[in-house]
Amino acid sequence: MDDHKDTTENSPGGEDQQDTSSHQHEHAGHEGEGHGHSSHEGHGEGHGGMHEGHEQMFRRRFFVSTLLSIPVLLYSEMLQEWLGFSVPTFPGSEWINPIFAVIVFAYGGIPFLQMAVPELKDRAPGMMTLISMAISVAFIYSLASVVFPTQSAFFWELVTLIDIMLLGHWIEMRSVRRASSAVDELAKLMPDTAERLTDDGETEEVPVSELSEGDLVLVRPGASVPADGVVEEGDSDVNESMITGESKPVSKDPGDEVIGGTINGDGSLRVRVGATGEETTLAGIMRLVEEAQQSKSKTQVLADRAAGWLFYVALGAAVVTAIAWTVAVSFDATVIERVVTVLVIACPHALGLAIPLVVAINTSLAARNGMLVRDRIAMEDARKLDAIIFDKTGTLTEGEHGVVDMATVDGVDKDDALALAAAVESDSEHMIARAIREAADERDLSAPDASGFEAIKGRGVRANIDGSEVYVGGPNLLSQLDSEIPNHLQHFADKAGQNAQTVVYLVRDGELIAAFAMADVIREESFRVVDALHDLGIEVAMLTGDSQDVANAVADELGIDTVFAEVLPEDKDEKVQELQDQGKLVGMVGDGVNDAPALTRADVGIAIGSGTDVAVQSADVILVQNNPMDVVRLVKLSKASYRKMQENIVWAAGYNIFAIPLAAGVLAPIGILLSPAVGALLMSLSTVIVAINAQLLRRVDLSIPELPSGTPATEAQPVD
Repeated sequence: MDDHKDTTENSPGGEDQQDTSSHQHEHAGHEGEGHGHSSHEGHGEGHGGMHEGHEQMFRRRFFVSTLLSIPVLLYSEMLQEWLGFSVPTFPGSEWINPIFAVIVFAYGGIPFLQMAVPELKDRAPGMMTLISMAISVAFIYSLASVVFPTQSAFFWELVTLIDIMLLGHWIEMRSVRRASSAVDELAKLMPDTAERLTDDGETEEVPVSELSEGDLVLVRPGASVPADGVVEEGDSDVNESMITGESKPVSKDPGDEVIGGTINGDGSLRVRVGATGEETTLAGIMRLVEEAQQSKSKTQVLADRAAGWLFYVALGAAVVTAIAWTVAVSFDATVIERVVTVLVIACPHALGLAIPLVVAINTSLAARNGMLVRDRIAMEDARKLDAIIFDKTGTLTEGEHGVVDMATVDGVDKDDALALAAAVESDSEHMIARAIREAADERDLSAPDASGFEAIKGRGVRANIDGSEVYVGGPNLLSQLDSEIPNHLQHFADKAGQNAQTVVYLVRDGELIAAFAMADVIREESFRVVDALHDLGIEVAMLTGDSQDVANAVADELGIDTVFAEVLPEDKDEKVQELQDQGKLVGMVGDGVNDAPALTRADVGIAIGSGTDVAVQSADVILVQNNPMDVVRLVKLSKASYRKMQENIVWAAGYNIFAIPLAAGVLAPIGILLSPAVGALLMSLSTVIVAINAQLLRRVDLSIPELPSGTPATEAQPVD
């Protein structure tokens, strides 16, 4: 884990001291080592607060420094001459510029010097080193000009440079601020207390931390299982989707294992504890999340690389300028002024805003189109994705069972059979009952009145309808009723079984009259997202804890390239690594706790916003509108944003390429010498061009084109 995390949490002193110290260490990773996934490692505890603290610190220092810069600008003789205005003078007014400039440097500039220290220690100069060099040279030279008068000082350039850099970092921190820890969200799944059974059969409420292996606990209906163990008494359906990815609750009987953190259904269970604390499945997943966070590769931010190159270019140009002017005119104040002009002009006003402005607009545009960007490097990497892995349940599918097919005996209409089944299931809250009712509603069917509703445990339900006794249930119900299955319904059931679908039967007055095939319904958007990603040349894979048959059926229908089925949580993480080991940049789209390690391991983790909190916290990008189609928008926006970043780098660096030689005096023999005032004008023009070019990102077309299936395009939303 990055050492800046511990430093931040333990940093002593006041608020500004802590903010500055923590940001210094942050930039040890962000600037010196690259913003890449070293920052991504900070998904752990305290990272969100760290970025929020930086944002507040930079915002405060920007406004204070800008306010203190106004007198410096007003009393700058160069700006007065340049803009044609004057301000009243009074005894001591000549000290306004140096005094206020010193204050701005001490309050707004010192943090950049502190953040440059790790870059220098790592021998990897970057943006902080370049900024520090420029403001330090301008500061020292300008103070010297007060004692040893020279043709010009750089007070107004100094304060505006500091102001713009503070603004850029404020925008950056606001863009990369993160939410709280994924590991914290995992821990919330475990209940705080458990009901432990004593030797005399009574229950006592104890903290989960006091449970020991061999304890017998009572798990009431709807409660969370407090620890891994084995059912000793009772039967119930347990929702394990947040751990295993299975969409269907798992039936638990005596002898079956249960996992801590899963949710009990309608039955009551007595569970013998088999593992607690660090030995539980959930704790293992938490460790995987932490390990995956630590294993992120590091990439270099383009602007920082450019700043690193510019640092050496500026130093080289300054040395050459000093030598050339000393040889030409001998060493005097003019030589010093030329060298200082080169070093100050090299400072990247535009370069400091080139990336943060694009990131800010990128983040806003993404949010307007249903994407919450939590990691800007992940957004940048999305443009290069070779493969995207989708979790099946709740991502490509609805995560809830629906009626996908039905068959009836001769003389029974399908709509009548479905309405009859919906009537029997009218009082049940079971997942299958809801699916049957929803299927009837979709067909606008009116269910007849039912009475005498009764749940038959482990078999189904019954009710009286129009004088007939009607049952709905699975194979166990047919065994109890001793009902024979007609040949064509048996064939229907066999085919459904081959497709890993659940079959529910409808029995009226002892006669089997219909069968319904139930399955997790594929989302309508999933067909389009697979086709669109294929059009972008991206491989599509599916990863699920469901059976191979279920996975293959979904993959065949959607046209998915690669299928990973029957995968345990730790294997999901490994499957992502497997594709990465093939040299592929991998994105992962999921919504469950079991997806958290894979989301974190992936180069770009994408969470469905309606998914569990931990999946959201583990991801780099969150699809807040629960629309997988936004994955395609993510890739398109990433490509457009990176293109704007490159263009801005060219504009920002182009100014330096042009201005540094002129400041050095390469055209002095023909009478062209770049003065600090003209250099400042070019610097401002470069900043304006970069800002305008970043705004053009708002025009990027994120709509999804119509596909051959005829599904209409989905409109993108502009930035406010």
